Amino acid sequence: MIVRRIKCLRSLGIRYNSSHYVTTPIFYVNAAPHIGHLYSAVIADAHCRYQRIRNPEKNVRLCTGTDEHGTKIQQAASLHGIPVAKYCDDISERYREVFKSAHILPDDFIRTTEERHKRAVAHFWRTLHSRGHIYSAAYSGWYCVSDETFLTDSQLRLDEASGTRYSLESGHPVEWTEETNYMFRLSQFQDDVRHWVKQEARIRPAKFEKILLDTLSEPLPDVSVSRPSNRVHWAIPVPDDDSQTVYVWLDALVNYLSSVGYPNEGYSAHWPPAQQVIGKDILKFHGIYWPAFLMAAGLEPPGQLHVHSHWTVDGQKMSKSKHNVVDPVQAARQYTMEGLRYFLLREGVAHSDGNYSHVKAQRILNSELADTLGNLLSRACAPSLNPGQIYPSSDAEHLADLLRTLDAAKRLQESLLQLSERCASHYESNHFHLVADTAMATLHAANNFFESSKPWTLKAGATGSNQPRLETIIAMTMDALRLCGIVLQPIIPQLATRLLDKLSVPTAQRGWHYLAESFATEPVNLGGSRQLDGQTSALLFQRILEEKPAKEEQKTQPAKRSKSKKRERRETMS
Repeated sequence: MIVRRIKCLRSLGIRYNSSHYVTTPIFYVNAAPHIGHLYSAVIADAHCRYQRIRNPEKNVRLCTGTDEHGTKIQQAASLHGIPVAKYCDDISERYREVFKSAHILPDDFIRTTEERHKRAVAHFWRTLHSRGHIYSAAYSGWYCVSDETFLTDSQLRLDEASGTRYSLESGHPVEWTEETNYMFRLSQFQDDVRHWVKQEARIRPAKFEKILLDTLSEPLPDVSVSRPSNRVHWAIPVPDDDSQTVYVWLDALVNYLSSVGYPNEGYSAHWPPAQQVIGKDILKFHGIYWPAFLMAAGLEPPGQLHVHSHWTVDGQKMSKSKHNVVDPVQAARQYTMEGLRYFLLREGVAHSDGNYSHVKAQRILNSELADTLGNLLSRACAPSLNPGQIYPSSDAEHLADLLRTLDAAKRLQESLLQLSERCASHYESNHFHLVADTAMATLHAANNFFESSKPWTLKAGATGSNQPRLETIIAMTMDALRLCGIVLQPIIPQLATRLLDKLSVPTAQRGWHYLAESFATEPVNLGGSRQLDGQTSALLFQRILEEKPAKEEQKTQPAKRSKSKKRERRETMS
C-alpha cells in the first residue's frame, strides 16, 4: 500500500518535511467573507503563533488564500454585472483586508487564478494521468451546482410533492447530468485512505474521524475530475484537451502544493503540511479525495486535519435568505477586531457549532478583557498605589509571609505553577477556549489576591516597613499579568503586546520558556525593579456600552428639552 511505502521511506531516514506547515482552506469568492471564514483563519493563525512562541527555532509557515474557479463564480459575477476576473479581484481583496485587520500573519496568500497555481495544477494532472489514475468516460449522475459535485442516490433526498431531489448533506437541489468527463480511480485508493484516516490523531476532533470511516465503509465510486469547457469555462483547462476544464475541487486542493513551490525543487522542505484547518462542510474533499489524489501522485498526505464546526447566529443557521450573515468588519466596529478574535476563539469549540450573539459577546468581552484582565492592570499601575510607575521586585521576607499567611497568595502561586503545562496541552490540541479558561482562572486568582492583600491600606505610609510589602504585592500581581500576557499572545496578539509593553517586558523575554520565571518559582525577582512604559496606556480594553435603540433615544429627548427650559426659567428669575 502507498501509505506503508511512505512509512518505509521514513524508516530509511527519508523525511519530506523540515518545517511546520499549516494551511487554512482557501475561501470561495462567490460571496464576501463572514465570521465563519474568519474563524478558520484565526484558528490557524493562533496555532502558528503558539508554535513560534513555544519553539522559536521552528520554521513555521502559514498559507491562506482564495478559490476562484467554477460555475458559482461565473454565476455570482453575472449577477453583479461585472467581468469574472474583476469580481474575483474584488472579493479576494476583501479577504486580504479582513485578515490583515484581524492581525492574521500568513506567509503566503494564494489565489487559484495565479499562473504559479495553474502550472502546479497542470503538472499534478499530468502526474496522475501518466501513472494511469485518470481515464476518460461517459458519465451520468445527479449533479449539485451549488456544491460542485456529483452525488449518489444514497446522498439524495426526494421531495415527493415537487419531484425535486436535494443533497442530503447541504440541502441544495441537484440536476441529472450526462456528459463525457475524465475520471479519477478513487476506488483503487479506498484501503489506503482508510489506513491513513485511522492513524492516531490524524483527524481531530475524533467525531470527524468516525464520519470519514463511516463513508469509507461503503465502496467508493470513481470521481469525475473534469467538466466540459462549454459548461464550465471559468476554470483551468485540462492539459492537452481544451474541451475539458479541471474539476474545481481538484484545482482548489492543489493550492496547498502551489504555495510551497510545487513542482519546483525545494517544495518538499515544507511537505507534507503538519496541520490543515478546515470546516466540517468540506471534510469529504480533504479527508477522502485529497489524500487519495496525493497518494496517486506519489506524495505524502497531511499530518493532521483539524476540523471545526460552524457558527449559528442567535441559534439560527447563517444564511443570506435570513439576512443574518455576520460581516466581521461590521462586528469589529462594535467589539474591535481583537475583541472579535477573542470571542471566536473563546466561544468556538471544534466538535459542535458555536452560537454568535451580541449579548454573549458583550458579556464575555466586558467581563474578561475589560474587567478581569484590563482592570487588574489599571489597578496595579494606578499612580496612587504605584507613584514611581515601576514593575517592582518582590521582597523575600514579605513574599514568604504572604504565601504563608494568605490563602489567596497560595492559590495564585498554585495557579501560576500550572499555567504553562495546562495551556501548552490545550494549545497543542487547538483548544483555545480552554487556554482562555485557564488564563482567566489565573487572573481571577490574581484579582482575588490583590483584594485580599489590601495594598491600598499600605499606600498612605508607603515608606519604611510598608514599602517592601506594597511593592511585593504589586510585583506578584504584575507577575501574574506578565505570564498571562505571554500565554494569550496567540489569541489576542495586539492586546497581549500592549500589556507586555506596558510592563516593559523585553521582546526577547516573551517566549514560552519565560513562563517558568516568576515569584511562584523564585523567591526574589532577580531582575530588580524596572520602569513601566509611559507611552503605553494601562487601559487595555474599553468596555462595550449597550447602544440605546432609536425609539428610546427619542423618548429621552423631550425630557432633556423640558429640563433645559426649567433651567432657563430659573436663570431668568434669578
